[in-house]
Amino acid sequence: MIIIRLDRMMADRKMSLNELADKVGLTNVNMSNLKTGKMKGIRFETLNSICLALDCQPGDILEYKPD
Repeated sequence: MIIIRLDRMMADRKMSLNELADKVGLTNVNMSNLKTGKMKGIRFETLNSICLALDCQPGDILEYKPD
């Protein structure tokens, strides 16, 4: 199971969902779906943009937990 820790990184960076969505180029709805784990996948291009905007590594926002 992959857990999305995007909310934690956004809080650490004091960045709102709207601000991150603007920087990444996603709609607020899609960014919200990603943050809450409702999306089935993410493009590497989008992950790259998120990491650039939040100044983080993919492992800072994605966590693997065995089922």
